[in-house]
Amino acid sequence: MTDHDGLNVTHRRYVPHGHAHYGGNLVDGAYALAMFGDVATDICIRADGDEGLFASYSDVQFKAAIRAGDVVEATGVVTRTGKRSRTLQFVLKVVCRADPARGDSAATALDEPIVATTATGTVVVP
Repeated sequence: MTDHDGLNVTHRRYVPHGHAHYGGNLVDGAYALAMFGDVATDICIRADGDEGLFASYSDVQFKAAIRAGDVVEATGVVTRTGKRSRTLQFVLKVVCRADPARGDSAATALDEPIVATTATGTVVVP
């Protein structure tokens, strides 16, 4: 067994307007969880040469809104390496935000990213 504690992966993605489900162009929290799943898969491939299986979340916190037109960044870090399981800490930040007050396609790169979602999860690998 190799200790992978500290291994981290970051994915960045534009949130398309087709993903807005609520007033104010809000996107549901499942969007962040799907990104965490992709990050976890990437971590498992890098650490173990296998896509692994997401087993559970022990904590999910929705801290701020994700909106259509945002650019979000999801990072996962291995915090515990077991025999067949890995504990991962996740954070999703909004790094750019649409700015419709300035124009239909206007957007701003945020000086200070907004932490939108955090979570702790467990993956299992063969």
